[in-house]
Amino acid sequence: MLNLKYNKDQKTDILVLETIINQYETNRASLSQLTGLNKATISVITKKLLEDELIKEVGIGNASNLGGRKPILLKFNGMCATSITIDFGYNYYNAFLYYLDGREIASIKKKNILINQHNVVPIFKEIITIFENKKITTKHGIIGIAIAIHGPVNNNQILFTPSYDLEEIELFNEFSKVTNYPIYLENEANLAALGEYTFSSEYNRLVAINMHSGIGAGIVDKGILQYGTRGMCGEIGHQIISIDGRRCNCGNLGCLETYASNKVIFKEFADLKNLSLVNAVIIREFFNSGDLETIDLIKKNAKYVATGINNVIVLFDPELIIINSSLYREIPELFTYLKQNIKSTLANDIKIEHSKLNEYANLLGGLSLILQKSFKIHQFKIQDINYKI
Repeated sequence: MLNLKYNKDQKTDILVLETIINQYETNRASLSQLTGLNKATISVITKKLLEDELIKEVGIGNASNLGGRKPILLKFNGMCATSITIDFGYNYYNAFLYYLDGREIASIKKKNILINQHNVVPIFKEIITIFENKKITTKHGIIGIAIAIHGPVNNNQILFTPSYDLEEIELFNEFSKVTNYPIYLENEANLAALGEYTFSSEYNRLVAINMHSGIGAGIVDKGILQYGTRGMCGEIGHQIISIDGRRCNCGNLGCLETYASNKVIFKEFADLKNLSLVNAVIIREFFNSGDLETIDLIKKNAKYVATGINNVIVLFDPELIIINSSLYREIPELFTYLKQNIKSTLANDIKIEHSKLNEYANLLGGLSLILQKSFKIHQFKIQDINYKI
């Protein structure tokens, strides 16, 4: 539990902390101008933030044109605490221990392991033990754990997980028995959107589309995730694109993700080429060799995804759409095919690009969520870290 002089229920404290984070480096006089708060109030709040080690003094700035003393520069202290973020996919998990500014301390990555209700809690316990044994010393220690779930989540309650059976147990309660750290369960696409908003994008209104075993989207407006009434907002993989089409695990027929998810295209490609192992790199090699069957499959995928994106544009009107998919990363020509199928004038001014964070997007989004929950800040961007992309 954080023990702070900073008052996260005080709007002025929140405003000053957000402004310092967004400015990278600033000073008290500039803070007064940027926030509209008087210098005395700024002095009181920055004193609390310094005592809490949430910010630090980093040197002397330049004097103003009017002369006078040179100002002391202030900066967010990303090393005042740490956080743990975990992505539980259906056949892998990634876990990271981060400082609050996104710098990686340690990581654990496991592939080809089927995650289920029986092994997820022991794995979680092992991750926490490994990271605690790193014995990283900070002012506030580990301030939270964010967990990416591949399915909709509402208030830490898993609603539906089509690719594994984690909905069958009270996962939040089970994890809470393992540790006293604050725990946040969240949909993986939502976390990816938060990660992109905070760590890679200059835009305020964006949609991040994740295509893995299914297709989901996170929608962020000025740092705030859009959930809908029951946490289902962004489940774009379950929009129907084919009447009486393929059966989906959600119960519908013709859902987008039954035609266009990575998992589906990998299976179709494996059947097409009689292969037992398929991934994005293997498909890329066939595509680059000019294999006509592969090119046709890729173009068909782009057409399906374009249909879904057209719907996203008219429903949410974002400034930016980010796609996070190993297939689109390995075969950038997919974006050309995709844009050829997005013909509406309503999409003219909307940027569509691949994720700059790739598989780190939802993990960094977990860190962003922990910052939001711990300090009640939302409109902040941290973009000075060199990530391992």
